[in-house]
Amino acid sequence: MAPVKSLPPTSCRRAARRSGQPAPRSLHQAALGAALACALLATAPGASAASDGARRSAETLPAPVARVLRGHGLSGQGLSVYVLGVDDDAPVLNFNGGVPRNPASVIKLLTTMVALDVLGPAHRWQTRAYLDGPLQKGRLDGNLLLAGGGDPYLTVERLWTFARDLRARGLNDIAGQLIIDDSYFEVAPEDPAAFDGQPYRAYNVAPHALLVNFKAVRFDILADPAAGRVRVVPDPPLTNLVIDNRLTLGTGRCGGFQRGVSFRAPDGFDSGRVVFSGRFPAACDEYSLSRSVLTPNEFTWGAFKALWQQVGGTLEGGVETGSAPADDDEVDPFFTHRSASLAEIIRAVNKYSNNVMTRHLLLTLGAETREPPGTVDKGVAAIGDWMAARGIADDGLIIDNGSGLSRRSRMTAESLGAVLRAAWQSPYSAEFIASMPLSGMDGTLRNRFRDEPLAGRMHLKTGRLDHVYALAGFVQAGSGKRYAVVCLHNAEDVHRGPGKNVQDAVLRWVFNR
Repeated sequence: MAPVKSLPPTSCRRAARRSGQPAPRSLHQAALGAALACALLATAPGASAASDGARRSAETLPAPVARVLRGHGLSGQGLSVYVLGVDDDAPVLNFNGGVPRNPASVIKLLTTMVALDVLGPAHRWQTRAYLDGPLQKGRLDGNLLLAGGGDPYLTVERLWTFARDLRARGLNDIAGQLIIDDSYFEVAPEDPAAFDGQPYRAYNVAPHALLVNFKAVRFDILADPAAGRVRVVPDPPLTNLVIDNRLTLGTGRCGGFQRGVSFRAPDGFDSGRVVFSGRFPAACDEYSLSRSVLTPNEFTWGAFKALWQQVGGTLEGGVETGSAPADDDEVDPFFTHRSASLAEIIRAVNKYSNNVMTRHLLLTLGAETREPPGTVDKGVAAIGDWMAARGIADDGLIIDNGSGLSRRSRMTAESLGAVLRAAWQSPYSAEFIASMPLSGMDGTLRNRFRDEPLAGRMHLKTGRLDHVYALAGFVQAGSGKRYAVVCLHNAEDVHRGPGKNVQDAVLRWVFNR
């Protein structure tokens, strides 16, 4: 059987465009036009057989990878693989590297690398607290205003620290309301069910300038056979969330979808009521699920009030949206809470593929390189500036929201390989590489290549959507040589197993070089 060859390389497609032919209406037409341009180039004076042979070898899939494709009945048409020695000038493998494909969560590497390079690893987000009224003997006769600065990792633990720091500075009782300034980001309204019909899943949460705990609650479902019931315990507890627990204790083995637990919010995010129903087997003992509830500001108010009471404070009012004092008002904040550093943030983003945190990075890039409010367009422009300054092609690039949770995102393996090359040469390469999952050890790679020679030898970001399977990062071969590796696979049902098998074949081939 003939070796699997790539589509015509980027240089040939560019030649086709320069020929003055009309722009193709599809990738298929682009491939045909590029193939014609390559044929013309190959017969041009000065085209040597030696250079042509070298090009073909670099664009032919290794035999082990081709065998896996054939075994699954797949062609190479939906696959792009790019492998480059980090200190080399030319790739050892460039199979369809110039074809724009959906990279899924692998595009997070682009967003995090640009944020690291532009903002710096020590960058921290600020959440400022202002007192709107006099503070006497621990009582604020007015409102407490919180100005969100886009902190991507304001977890309930960090919010508790914020509350404790406010108490330590003499604030105890708040007679007014909690006012939230969320103007640092400007986010277009979006339907959380639009992507996959799952509006309450935490991965569909939209960014917000004062986002607490990713706007998600972990519900612990606990069997209590002695009392003949099932308990539902929320973390964090929200003072404005009512849990309607209709779960019953079941018998039999522990299994089934969500262990038989059904979650719904009958009145949507604007209501503070959720309903649990179904039969939870006593054999399960306990089970947890995380769901997004309430609107962002209502969530923040409910979490803050619960934690404020825990540290001994009182809050009498509700929540409203407002504006913090402008910089030229020369009003100092009562207290400023600083986030974890960007170097720490990107570890959570890449190792565990956190979507909303990545989207915060994109919006922050927009706000910091242009001016607030941060928007998607500003963030995309900042990434474009970074790529252009390093001569990285953006052919077919569609960033959408920066996280990869998108059907529209597109990037070529060649461009992503160039990003990895730039990352390797960056003064912050150590921070960037350490942010990626380590094979067989942690993050989304903790169960891949465990107890194999490849364990601990690869820092790779993975991505998966329906009909999309992707990865990119760095591999240290058995020889000690390091490679940047990109594998983007878009094909029917590739996410159901074939994509992983193809990736494994690519990674083993690189490791054995």
